[in-house]
Amino acid sequence: MSSVHHRTATVDGHEIFYREAGPADAPAIVLLHGYPTSSFMFRELIPLLADSYHLIAPDHLGFGHSDAPPVGEFTYTFDALAELTSGLLEQLGLDRYALYVQDYGAPIGWRLALKHPERISALVTQNGNGYEDGFVESFWSDVWAYGAHPGPDTEPAVRAALGIDAIRWQYLHGVPDPSLVSPDTWEHDHALVSREGNDEVQLALFRDYRNNRPLYPLLHEFLRTSEVPVLAVWGRNDEIFGPAGARAFARDAKDAEVHLINGGHFLLESHLDVVAGYLRGFLGRVLG
Repeated sequence: MSSVHHRTATVDGHEIFYREAGPADAPAIVLLHGYPTSSFMFRELIPLLADSYHLIAPDHLGFGHSDAPPVGEFTYTFDALAELTSGLLEQLGLDRYALYVQDYGAPIGWRLALKHPERISALVTQNGNGYEDGFVESFWSDVWAYGAHPGPDTEPAVRAALGIDAIRWQYLHGVPDPSLVSPDTWEHDHALVSREGNDEVQLALFRDYRNNRPLYPLLHEFLRTSEVPVLAVWGRNDEIFGPAGARAFARDAKDAEVHLINGGHFLLESHLDVVAGYLRGFLGRVLG
């Protein structure tokens, strides 16, 4: 089994943590995590791919082991997180790579693709939304209300997402056998978002999430014009990003490969081998 290295790089004055594995001259894959986790979500996937691919999995600023400056010292937006990710990849000399995106990783990844479309060799979305079709309204209505009118009337509903019960729900909802999901996952994430000041970091990103939606038409145009290969592998029981969000990629991506799996939002925790199998098959076909 290939070794996984745990490294940091300084990007625009901020220490960004990342996991790296695989031969440096192999096709590159950049793995971008979602909320409320970190590159920790890829801890078991990376070794399964590292024999054939060069993998880079960063922690976004404010998450995991990366720096987490307070909101008074850094303006947390998805634009800003994407710029830091872009800076990291340029520092590492990656000028061609596939993207694997999940949850928050998706709007960050879409920005990378739109900024440098020539660098993207393939897209893999695992419950990473790119269409209005994907939003489950029962989950997102509070986020939209808070983004439009942040204040004491709308904040409590989204602040609840920082609690242990809400984070546990993200891992367990839609999973037929919850005993497959380790409690280490939600306890790890909750500990990190509970650090002093990190609540304000997360609230800032909740407010900014609505600014991802105007990117979707640009993403769709990129999919049509670039004909970049797309794999959507999705937990069909996800109550955050529903399965319609996966199917929608087939509207714009030529020959998009879509697989709906009997799982939830964090599919790697319950269906790691299934996802890895689809991923290896897809990457083997499109990257050679």
